[in-house]
Amino acid sequence: MFNAKQIESQLRDQRRQGEENDAKRRAEKRGLPYLNLISTRTPTELEAMKLVEEEEARKALLALLQIVRKKLVVAVFDPELPDTKKILDDLKKKYTLIIYVCSRTSLEHAWGYYEYLEDAKEISGRVEMEKDNILELEKRVTSIEVLSREIRNFKNPHTSQILDLILAGAMALKSSDIHLEPGEEKNDLRLRIDGILHTVYSEFPKHTYSSLVTRIKLLSSLKLNVKDEPQDGRFTIDVGDRDIEVRTSVIPSEYGETIVMRLLDPSGLKGKLEELGFREDDLRIVGKKIEEPNGLILNTGPTGSGKTTTLYAFLKHIVNPGIKIITIEDPIEYHLEGISQTQVDPSADYTFASGLRSILRQDPDIVLVGEIRDQETGEIAVNASLTGHLVLSTLHTNDAVGAIPRLLDINVKPQSLGPSLTLVIAQRLVRVLCPQCKKGKELDEEVKKKLREFLEGLPKRVDTKKYQTETVWEPGGCDACGNMGYKGRTSVFELFVISENVEKLIYENPTEIQLKEAARKEGMVFMQEDGILKVLEGKTSISEVERLTGEIGWLPHED
Repeated sequence: MFNAKQIESQLRDQRRQGEENDAKRRAEKRGLPYLNLISTRTPTELEAMKLVEEEEARKALLALLQIVRKKLVVAVFDPELPDTKKILDDLKKKYTLIIYVCSRTSLEHAWGYYEYLEDAKEISGRVEMEKDNILELEKRVTSIEVLSREIRNFKNPHTSQILDLILAGAMALKSSDIHLEPGEEKNDLRLRIDGILHTVYSEFPKHTYSSLVTRIKLLSSLKLNVKDEPQDGRFTIDVGDRDIEVRTSVIPSEYGETIVMRLLDPSGLKGKLEELGFREDDLRIVGKKIEEPNGLILNTGPTGSGKTTTLYAFLKHIVNPGIKIITIEDPIEYHLEGISQTQVDPSADYTFASGLRSILRQDPDIVLVGEIRDQETGEIAVNASLTGHLVLSTLHTNDAVGAIPRLLDINVKPQSLGPSLTLVIAQRLVRVLCPQCKKGKELDEEVKKKLREFLEGLPKRVDTKKYQTETVWEPGGCDACGNMGYKGRTSVFELFVISENVEKLIYENPTEIQLKEAARKEGMVFMQEDGILKVLEGKTSISEVERLTGEIGWLPHED
């Protein structure tokens, strides 16, 4: 049995279908193409809509959809209606018209864009922010609590003011990502600072949240009428002395659209290898390998572990006018001077594999491939490194030795991989203790004994004298770090040098256990061990290292 709601829904669907069938008949009668603006998700451009006032468009039963140079796409109910004909004749004086016939419901859908025109007048894909204002906010917004209070104290602000404050506050707090998340009763603003998400504000009314979403989508050149599909866009924040790129990701969720904006601030890009967090003995290995004329260097780890930043630092270290460096990335995160950077574009069949093939015809000395995802890309990268190129790339594995089984799994030939691979790096980002408020904790005799055993067990290349200590440090909380106890991040690394012995092992399709044993014999310091050394230096805490590398049972934990 059908209930009343099902019957009503069926009748509504039948009426809609009848309306669209009628539009098809009218299109056929006039010899014009038919268009359903709702089912085809045809984008409506605000620049085109500005050519005709809303009242006139509704009266004439038409909507202007897109404008490309002198071509104008117009949707009409019937081109022979007097009011429609009059506007079309006026538009023909300036534009070549591409006319579609559509239903009244389609037109209502397009007319809904007029409500966004007021915001669109101010939007150009760039947000210009006065440097003085940014500096003022950086002084004022010293913590998440202060930013939350600033937003709460806004009285009936325009949407653009709220967004400007959110963007400026995120920059002041050195946030990498801004998250806007709708809920049933509250709508959250969260910031990712030093890798950890913090809730800033949860009291946005639904209409304010909706306005913020609309403005962000306008800035990012996204379709406003598409609300049930993921979309990606970008815009630029101009702060006077530098441009900050913002990558926007919008996805549908149960209570509305969820937005994540990633802030790519060039001032945060480390330019020197010493700033990345390498120990001196690791730095010597890295420096030697990136100066070699050929070979394959891989950096592994999960998303957000700092892989690309490290590879960029390598490029900045070795770039000079005498060599040609080309990259293929998805996307280009930062623009580097003296380097030719290209971006993956699947619509133009420019993938990592096809792009790498094209790049090699440009006679580069060094190539950076954003990621090795498949056999084709892996084999081209390996072969390039065997024919006189230094190739840098990333791979998603849990540790450095895992790169070899991963490449063998995607069918990269071991006889090519062995002689091409020179170095595999794995890394994670740990938060750095605030130097102003970190608290020391004395080690007891049992822990000191285990610490001596740990240091004695490390490879001989590690200078263990500098790590002798009787104190470990824990986070405190002060104004300088916004009461978080941490300020900034550094990397913990492990370096897997591919020696002749490891190369021979690759031909035997080794297990990860065999590879780890071989790596240790070659002097590898594992990632957790590097983390412990940074704890002993007072750079980070035990809990931070454990958060990213697992439990360290023999070290004292925070109360």
